[in-house]
Amino acid sequence: MKQFSAGRVAGFCLLLGLMGLRPVAAQQLGGRTVFPFLDLPPSAHLAALGGMNVSTRTDDPTMLFGNPALINPDMDGRLALSYVAYVADIKQSTAAYVFNTKKAGRFGIGVTYLNYGDFESYDAAGNSLGSFGVNEYTVGASDAFTKGKFTFAATTKLAVSSIAGSRSLAGVGDAGIVYKHSTSDFTAGLAVKNVGYQFITYPGTDRGPLPLDVQMGATVKPEHMPVRFSLTAHHLQQWDIQYLDPNARGTLDASGTEKKAAKSFGDNLARHFTVGAALVLGQGLQLRVGYNHLQRRELRLDNTSGSAGLSFGAMLKISTFQIDYTHATLQAAGSSEYFTISRNMASLFKKKEAK
Repeated sequence: MKQFSAGRVAGFCLLLGLMGLRPVAAQQLGGRTVFPFLDLPPSAHLAALGGMNVSTRTDDPTMLFGNPALINPDMDGRLALSYVAYVADIKQSTAAYVFNTKKAGRFGIGVTYLNYGDFESYDAAGNSLGSFGVNEYTVGASDAFTKGKFTFAATTKLAVSSIAGSRSLAGVGDAGIVYKHSTSDFTAGLAVKNVGYQFITYPGTDRGPLPLDVQMGATVKPEHMPVRFSLTAHHLQQWDIQYLDPNARGTLDASGTEKKAAKSFGDNLARHFTVGAALVLGQGLQLRVGYNHLQRRELRLDNTSGSAGLSFGAMLKISTFQIDYTHATLQAAGSSEYFTISRNMASLFKKKEAK
């Protein structure tokens, strides 16, 4: 019954996502969907690999946010807590836990909370009405099972957005498949993310689509080489994700005629990929780097890109704890800091029982 339920849900979500692979009208990604925070990487590990990854199979339970099919036995009993400090007062907190049951199978629980800080409210005359908060969060459960070299999984989430007491509510589903080679260090994954429906809208607003994203990628560690490489293709349901500002100034040619920037096939293709690499210096230490070309192009300033789209991270194991840190540059004007700490809680309880 477990394989039937998880497999059917995963297959249904994958089918819905793959139906989105048809050609669509050219448009930018930002500003066209509701609950855009669903695209944010909630943990240091994901952020270090470029913010998107569907194939890196480790013991880090936060990887279920990248692809629920990355849930595996090495995660059993592990709890991970993450904290992200974005620009200004924007903060994000995340918790992920994976456990295995004898009869029902392996499950993951994920909660993420994004707080934008407090804002001042004023009436039409400019009189202060006090402050109000803005926050968004998701609560989800994942179900995964493995058959041979393949793992199938699906996640069901409740997404809530709140502004000054008004709320918007959506049901969201993710589904994924991961293939793991039996002898070599190679994995490949496919995930359909953010399939769902906005049940409740903000007063006076129309119902909008969720940020659907079909992703596919692979991770490989060559034999006798201490580096693990990852390549992830995203937004496969939409080819043209290149946006040119119609109000942007062009360049003047010799005759003084303004020439607007034109779309580039190569740039559009590159926007569909993120790359990541991890230098494995033993079981307790890793150095990571990632690059997201879409983020670099979309968040650059007019006169410079800086190090936008680049991320640098490290993983260190101290005793029974694992600590992950990532510095990710959003744009030339700011960056974000990610912290994740995880531990195997099952082993902690076993030690207490032994005493």
